[in-house]
Order: sequence, then C-alpha cells, then structure tokens
Amino acid sequence: MDPHLLRTFTAVARLGSFSAAAQELGYTQSAVSQQVAALEADLGVALLGRRPVIPTEAGARLLDHADILLTRLAAARADVVRVARTPVSRLVVGAGGCAFGARAARALAAVRRAMPRAEVAVRGLARSAVVPAVVAGEVDFGLVDGAVAPTDPLRLPQAEGLTVTRVGEEPLAVLLPPAHPLATRAGLRLDDLTDALWLDAPGTSIPLADLRAALPGAYPVSLPYAGGDARVLHELVRAGHGLAVLPRSAAGACAVPLTDPPLVHRVELVGAGADASVLAVAFSAEAGG
Repeated sequence: MDPHLLRTFTAVARLGSFSAAAQELGYTQSAVSQQVAALEADLGVALLGRRPVIPTEAGARLLDHADILLTRLAAARADVVRVARTPVSRLVVGAGGCAFGARAARALAAVRRAMPRAEVAVRGLARSAVVPAVVAGEVDFGLVDGAVAPTDPLRLPQAEGLTVTRVGEEPLAVLLPPAHPLATRAGLRLDDLTDALWLDAPGTSIPLADLRAALPGAYPVSLPYAGGDARVLHELVRAGHGLAVLPRSAAGACAVPLTDPPLVHRVELVGAGADASVLAVAFSAEAGG
C-alpha cells in the first residue's frame, strides 16, 4: 500500500468528506477521489461509501491498522535522520503532566555530566503530544505519566516501534483544602470522592480520565486549569475550588494518601532505538542510588 494513498484515505474517513480532506491535504477534490480509488483498486475492495462518506466494513478494518502503519513510517523516517546526524550535540526531553519530577531532574544531571558538550533542554508538552513529538524527532526523549494499577504499563498505542521503559512508580495522594472534613483522614477511598468537586488540571495533576477509568463516577468539574504551574494548582485547591490527585512527592505533606483503588503514578521514558538507552541508564543509576 502506498502510504500517500493511505494517508489520503484516513483523512477522508476522519473528516467524512472528500472536499474537506482535499482542503486539509492541499489537493484538488478530484485528486483525492483518484487516490482513494487507486487504493481501493490496489486492495480490490471498496473502502468508503460515497453517500454518506463513511468507511465500509473493510475500510473500518483498514483504519484500525492505518494509524499504526503511518506512525511506524514516521518513526522510521525520524530514525534514519537521527543516524545521519553528527555526534549528539542536542538532547531535548519532552515531558507531559506530572512526569518530570525530582528523579528525572537528577537523571538528567547525570546525563549532562556524561555529555558535557551536549545542549540539553526540557520542553513541557501536553501528555497527548509527547509520543508524537518523539516520533517526529522534535524531542529526543519523552516522559509520559498516568495513574494505573501497580505494575501495569501506560496505554501508549502511538509508541509502537519506539523503546518504552518504566522509570518511576509512586503512590498517589489527594490534595484537599486545609479545612476539608476529610483532610484529617489517614487515607481516602476514591469511591468516597466521585461526587466531590474537582479541578480539571491535566497539566499539573492526574487527569480525571485516569480516575474515571479506574473507578467510574461523575467527578464533577468545579474549575478547569489549563496551565502547567503546580503552585497555581495548590492555591486553587487551598482556596476551595476543587480537589486534585497528584503523585505523593508532588502533593505535599498535607495531602491524604489515596488507598483504594490501589493506583500508582507511573512514569515511562519513550525514545527511539539505541538513543533511548542514554537517559534510561541514568534513571537506572538513580534508582540504584
């Protein structure tokens, strides 16, 4: 399958329109129609209905594979470019959510000692943007985090073909206002908090989607915070705007441990090929120390 044809097909299927796909891709509508027809001829099966423009059963099955195939192609292109580079002079780490903590900072310091001539940078990204940034070669490594059951990996379908290494796992804690009636508890069950008011702050706390996946519930949002400054999050909670769940090390001494369900904050390092070992080794040394 020609990847250009596959990319055009996925755009049409996603947008439900040949003309919208043509506008997005910078082609004429007739060129988009011809490319989809060429892909259908190659496979010998209709992939899209025309009125309305929706995938056929075969088209839906191809879509299940398309994202992974295109991601692998992008990863291969970025990997070839990396091989052709001069010796490493740049090291950019992309981090989303609560992934970059004290341990990551110490591991990065070890890398800088080992590579004194490297230009090292840390780039804050949305959680969903970290893996695509690694695939595209925009960052050299990515740190991704989330709340999962102990020893469970994060769900990172876009990372297929990349090296993924667990580099951190710690308990979670609930951040509450000082005067909250539950603030003096020794531990909290998430089941007791699903109807409480929450902050929607995916850049500085565990996403509500992770909590809902672990224990379905309403988790009504009192206030959304789209920034990445943890101090703002703490002040919003302190002022009573809502609750938040954080890694225990980031929550502070006044936070209450989350005891049920047994969730942990997991951090994974995503990199390409052998390059991923540089920072992974530093994390391993940090754990040993």
